[in-house]
Amino acid sequence: MKRLAGGLLIAAVTLALPAVLDDSSLAVYILLGLAAMVTVGVSLLMGYAGQVSLGQGAFYAIGAYTAALLALNGVPPLVGLIAAPVAAAAFALVIGTPLLRLRGHHLAFATLAMQLILLSLAGQLDVTGGDIGLQAIPQFGVGSFEAGSAPAYAYLTWAGLALVMLVTHNVITSRPGRALRALATSETAAASAGIPVGRYKLIVFALSAAFAGLAGGIYCFYTGYVAPGSFPVLISIQYIVMAVVGGLGTIWGAVVGATAITLLVQGLDRVASLPGMPTYAPSVLSYAVYALVLILVVLFLPRGLLPTFTRARFKDR
Repeated sequence: MKRLAGGLLIAAVTLALPAVLDDSSLAVYILLGLAAMVTVGVSLLMGYAGQVSLGQGAFYAIGAYTAALLALNGVPPLVGLIAAPVAAAAFALVIGTPLLRLRGHHLAFATLAMQLILLSLAGQLDVTGGDIGLQAIPQFGVGSFEAGSAPAYAYLTWAGLALVMLVTHNVITSRPGRALRALATSETAAASAGIPVGRYKLIVFALSAAFAGLAGGIYCFYTGYVAPGSFPVLISIQYIVMAVVGGLGTIWGAVVGATAITLLVQGLDRVASLPGMPTYAPSVLSYAVYALVLILVVLFLPRGLLPTFTRARFKDR
C-alpha cells in the first residue's frame, strides 16, 4: 500500500507540474523526461546485461532523424513517432551482431566510434540536411489534435517515460530478466546453464536502443529542428553518468540520476553564461563535473543514490 501511495503521489505531482511551471522550467522538465527515458535503457543494458555502451546518443539521433524525415515527407507524426524506436532497434540489431562480440572497454569504444561515424554521415548527406540539419519539422499530432504547446509535450514525454518504465519492469521481473542478471554476473556461467547469451545481449541492446529512439522522436517534434550538433558525444557520456549516479540496475534510479544530473547541468550552464566566462566554459565545466561526480559516486556511493538511500532507510527501521 505504501508503494502504491508513493506511486500515485509521484504521478499526481508529475501531472500537476506542467500546469504551474513557466516556459523555461518546462523546457528543462521535458528534457529531463527525455534523458530519463534513455537512461532507463542504459541502466537495463549495463545494470542487468552487463554491457557498456557509449553510443546511446546515436540511437537518440536515429529516432529523431527518422521521425523528422517521415514528418517532413507528409507521413502522419504518430506514424513517425512509432517508426523512431523501430528504426533505432533495427539499426541496433544490425550493428549489434558484430559489436557485441566485444567486451568491456572494447565494446564501449566501438559504440562510441559508431556514434562518431553516424554523426559524420549525417553532416554530409543531403537527405539529412548536412550540417544545417532538418528544420520546420511539423508539430506532433493525432487526428485533429496538435501538440502546439510545451505542456502538451511535457505530458507526451512523461507518458513515453511511463511506457518505457513499464516495459522495463515487465522485462526484469520475467524469466528473461533473471537470465539477464545471470548474464551480467558471468557470461560463461550463464552459457553453461543453457542461456542463449548472444541472443539475449542482442535483444537487450536493441531494446535500450528503442527507448533512446522513442525519446529522439519526441525530441524532434518538440524542438522542430535536428542537426548533428544536437547529439554531441557528451550526451552519451551524460546518460552513463545519470545511470551510475542514480543506481545501475534500478528503474527509478535512472529517473533519480537523470533528475540530479539535468538540474546540475542547468546550474552549470547558468554559471558558464555569467559575464566574463569564456565561450568554452560550458563544455569544460560539464566534462570536469561529470568526472568529479563519477569519482565521488564510485568512491562513496558505489551502488548509486537510490539504492544507497533505500538501504539506509531500511537500516534505520
